[in-house]
Formats: sequence, C-alpha cells, structure tokens
Amino acid sequence: MKISVLDFVSVVEGGTVSQALAESADLAKLAEELGCHRFWIAEHHGMPGIASSAVAVCLAHIGHATSTIRIGSGGIMLPNHSPMVIAEQFGTLDALFPGRIDLGLGRAPGADQRIAQMLRKDLHSAAERFPQDVVELRALFAGDDRLPMQAMPGAGASPELWMLGASLFGAQLAAMLGLPYAFASHFAPAALDDALATYRQNFRPSESLDRPHVMVAANCFAADTVAEAELLASSMDQSFVALRTGTPGRLPPPVPGYRESLPPQALAGLRAMREVSAIGTADDVRATITALIARTEADELVLTGSTFDPKARHHSLRIAMQALAGL
Repeated sequence: MKISVLDFVSVVEGGTVSQALAESADLAKLAEELGCHRFWIAEHHGMPGIASSAVAVCLAHIGHATSTIRIGSGGIMLPNHSPMVIAEQFGTLDALFPGRIDLGLGRAPGADQRIAQMLRKDLHSAAERFPQDVVELRALFAGDDRLPMQAMPGAGASPELWMLGASLFGAQLAAMLGLPYAFASHFAPAALDDALATYRQNFRPSESLDRPHVMVAANCFAADTVAEAELLASSMDQSFVALRTGTPGRLPPPVPGYRESLPPQALAGLRAMREVSAIGTADDVRATITALIARTEADELVLTGSTFDPKARHHSLRIAMQALAGL
C-alpha cells in the first residue's frame, strides 16, 4: 500500500505565509524520510489560512527541499487556467525534478464565486470545457504537432496525470480517459462508494494505464492518546466549520471539547464531512484505515490533517506510518 501526504500549507493564527511554506517543506522532508510515496498540495484561492494558491511555485520549493519523494498537485483546478500555461508550468517542474512530478486535475474553482471575477473568466463555461481541456493538456505534453503551438517547456514532459473528484463526474471522466483516480473522501465522502464503482465499471485502458487505479484520501490525527488526537483534530474542525459558515480564517489553536460545543445541526454537518477520518492512537489509526482499505479496495492512500503545532503533525505522521506498515 502506497501512502502519501496531502498538505494545505496552512497558515496558523499568529503565523506567516513564510512560516507556512517552511513548515510544508519540513513536512515533505519527513514524509520522504518515512517512506511516503507522494507529497501533494492543493490549489485554493482567497483563503487566509491556506498558502498554496500558486501550486507550481510551491512545488518548486518542495522539490528543492527533497530528493526522491514524488511531488504534485492534489490538485490543479484546470478551469481556472489555460491548458498551455499548466503544460508550461508542469513541464518546467518535470525538467527540474524528472520522474517525480504528479499533476492531479480537478474541476472545482478552489474558491467561492468571486474567483471568476478576479480571474476574469467565465468559470461555468470553463468547467463545461473541462474534459476537452484535459485532452488538450495531454496533447501538449505529448507534443502533438496538430496543435497551433507547442508548450516549451512542456512538450515531451511526462508528469503523472491523475483525475481528482468528489462526485461521479470525475469518476466517469477518469474512466473514459484511462487515468488514475483520486477521491476527495477527506472532506466529501458521500459519493465515495458510488464514484469508485462507476470508475471501475467504466474504465477504458489507455497508453499510460491498463487497469483502474484508485487513491482515497483520509484525515489522520494520530497521537499517544485518543484525547490528544481529538484535541489536535479540533483545529481543522474549526476551520471547516468556519469555511462552511462563510468566515474562513487562519488555522486556529486546538480547543478542548470543540465538537461537544457545537449546536446539533453544525455537529451533524461536521461529522458527515469528516466521516473518513482516523483519529486516535496507533491502534485506532490502523483499525480505521484497514477498514477503509477493505471498503474501497484502494491501491493508494493519501493522508491529510493540518495541526496548529507542526511538531504535532510530524509526530502524527510518524505514528501513522509505523501503524500502517505492512498494509
């Protein structure tokens, strides 16, 4: 079982973007040391607590801090961009870090509707063109001479393409194009089983992939005690509640008994959103993740879980990797 890390490059209350970027690089170094397979970051915009809006720039920073771990986007929100620009960016990354680059693609904007105005794009139309843009992006990497212009760098580059999703749309497109598929079960678990079934049932082999290949995401907060792990998770819980209520901010410090303080409706929403979470000791994490793998028959697993104290996340990752050894 390949185990990877998804990082949000979280900016904590009282912290800075510079600190968040440095801490992300430190986490990537640890992930590499512990034998993680990939280190991914995701595109988000206009969020005070997330510093990964310029994904390609962040990945160059991560790449120079590491030497062997695969690095990539989990993901690039392609409707926000021209396929040509993404081909150039990831072609450059592929030249800098050959054989290490992943390019996960998503259809969501990575922000609220204000991003369309700021990008000066019709994101609804761009989302409708998403399948065609994915095909064009593949053609740019292949150096297809039928295109009006070649991506330089980009043509001949070989980043590993992934389709990301939290619904059946991404599953269907990944199956049609013969791409590996990563499901965002860490925040949108409702369609997990249906999406994986759709992907596997409709998969068409491609030049790059001869059979379905699935990655599932899980929140993971591991600690020496259950109480400590639940306390660590409360920072990210607060961030999700703030995001859902339209008041996103920087990652707050943990709050004891945070979930118990929520009104029933908010607590139910948080529990539904955080269904795929491994929180507790090493034994708890192993039991939860083992059940998730049995449920999904996943080929890979990506763990996420921002903590206010970066040292706590390092400790969590060490516990998790030891607990999951041999799966």
